[in-house]
Amino acid sequence: MSRVATLVLALAVLVAGPALGQSAAALAQATAAPPAAPKFAFKSHYLVDFATDTVLASSGADTELAPASLTKLMTAYVVFDAIESGRIRLDDRVYVSEKAWRMGGTRMFIEVNSDVGVEDLIRGMLIQSGNDASVALAEHVAGSVDAFVAEMNVTAEKLGLTHSAFRNPHGLPARGHYSTARDLAVLARTIIEEFPAFYSLYAEREFSYNDIKQQNRNALLWRDPSVDGLKTGYTEAAGYCVVTSAQRDGMRLIAVVLGAPTPRARNDGAQKLLEYGYANFETHKLYSAGQELDDARVRGGESLFAALGIAEDVYVTIPRGSYPQLAASMDVMAELAAPLLSGTRVGEVKISLAGMQLATSPVIVLTNVTDGGVWARMRDELATFWE
Repeated sequence: MSRVATLVLALAVLVAGPALGQSAAALAQATAAPPAAPKFAFKSHYLVDFATDTVLASSGADTELAPASLTKLMTAYVVFDAIESGRIRLDDRVYVSEKAWRMGGTRMFIEVNSDVGVEDLIRGMLIQSGNDASVALAEHVAGSVDAFVAEMNVTAEKLGLTHSAFRNPHGLPARGHYSTARDLAVLARTIIEEFPAFYSLYAEREFSYNDIKQQNRNALLWRDPSVDGLKTGYTEAAGYCVVTSAQRDGMRLIAVVLGAPTPRARNDGAQKLLEYGYANFETHKLYSAGQELDDARVRGGESLFAALGIAEDVYVTIPRGSYPQLAASMDVMAELAAPLLSGTRVGEVKISLAGMQLATSPVIVLTNVTDGGVWARMRDELATFWE
């Protein structure tokens, strides 16, 4: 855009954007700095806002570590995708191989040569953290564990998990099997976003199979009513790990702890991260996709004006109490000419906090403006003459 018109927009928080990817440190430069994030003796930790991808606390976020049973988040993603794409069904009966039955570690206690429903296996994997269930699902989805693991790694690449590699579907130690706090947060965010119907399974506190009742290992489900997922893990190599998420007043956070020395340290650490985020930051939805922000004169159009808006919801995460320091402006091409198709980009909205830019979002034409023909051009020429 060589010529633009700049308009100041009103900021209205709606009833409910583009991912911003800001950090708490960057926000602190623009406004009163929130308290420092808590520190832990963990291998890695990470706290991020779901809506904006704003990192609120982080240490060793890209350190490649053994993920233990957090691996099952990726296993679940591939299984959920197979269901939604029609490759398998929730009511499928799955043959339990000897390989699945013999799996060590945490189990849901399925019997060799039996048939188990996919839905039961998913619960056994997510709630009871069953390694046997993970293998049975992998074999059902892909025909073999090796083929399923290949799908896990293709999916990791597709999701941009650049510091993750998987060698099995359950998370028991294996050479070259690793992930990071940041990658696991991205994976959790994607599961919540893409599979809302399945996400509720992560909040179930217990599951019984084969007359054996086991509780969900995510103790935060009992501690904090706002917590609704996701998964814990432990091996000697990995230490105690958790990826968890909570939602309060429409603001969702994801917290990751890797390599805690004890279960209590893991749970306390994740809780402290969540409390820090909610106490010191707030997330607002400023504009909705398709919301009309303004209109603009169109030369040669059947209509005189084109309605302008944005293609995506716009959210911001900011330090608590700093909302009055937000400002919004819209740059639009100085001259629009028909025909214009709905969705045509004609400018951008800019959101700033105390002068620091937080977000930009394309401004688009919301409705088609057809060519008005010779009469429209004559009308515009006359209007220009009388200006």
